[in-house]
Amino acid sequence: MDFTAVGKTDRGLVRVNNEDEFYLDEKLGLLVVADGMGGHASGEVASKLAVNVIRDYFQGPQKLIGRSNPAYSEATNKLNCAIRLANQAVYEVAQSSPVLKGMGTTIVAVLLTGNKLSIAHIGDSRAYLIRAGNIDQLTDDHTMVNEQIRRDIITKKEADRSEMKNVLTKALGISAKMEADLDELTMFGDDTLFLCTDGLNTMVTDEAVLEIIAHTGDFGAACDLLIDAANKKGGKDNITVVIGHIKKKKWYAALFKFLEFFRR
Repeated sequence: MDFTAVGKTDRGLVRVNNEDEFYLDEKLGLLVVADGMGGHASGEVASKLAVNVIRDYFQGPQKLIGRSNPAYSEATNKLNCAIRLANQAVYEVAQSSPVLKGMGTTIVAVLLTGNKLSIAHIGDSRAYLIRAGNIDQLTDDHTMVNEQIRRDIITKKEADRSEMKNVLTKALGISAKMEADLDELTMFGDDTLFLCTDGLNTMVTDEAVLEIIAHTGDFGAACDLLIDAANKKGGKDNITVVIGHIKKKKWYAALFKFLEFFRR
């Protein structure tokens, strides 16, 4: 599939440092977003380390490490392995220094292999699918309020007002073992992937995200508009957005390839 991607990050209007990190590789079909946490500058260390480990894993031999999940493809298991290695790296570095102790990061990563998408995440950074004029959240936040919503303790409206909405129940690097949530789906031409940290989705509604991406001809410009929209709402956190798009193949291009095959 013809896959293009662009991403941007911004400190926002309140935070002193930018603890977000992202990585994209159009050739591999790999998109990664992380939102670090911890005192001093340790959040920056955690998110950067996690993203770099995942990047390095896919630039190497990509050996499967640990137990594979037979419910998922080899590509998804490799993505899970990369996140396991990132968790181990962040945890070990955090234990090595009193200044870094307790640091961690969210992680959301997608890997496009042919027309199959692998999804893995820990924390509350999100992945969305935009298809046929609709936007659907592909990941479930690992937060206290989201757990309360699932148990019907509070409503979505009450969760939006809760002071606990940013309290994570899972984060990469805070314990020696941490498993990501995994998922897979089939992708089609003209599908768009959108990844972001909570500095975006807590400031800008899903409907507004869809409106901006759908009506902006350039995805780089759409990233700028999304960051601007979050900052106009207060920019209370670091903001990172990544957009990946699968170009729709034109029918005559497929016909040309078909005819070329029979000319050989």
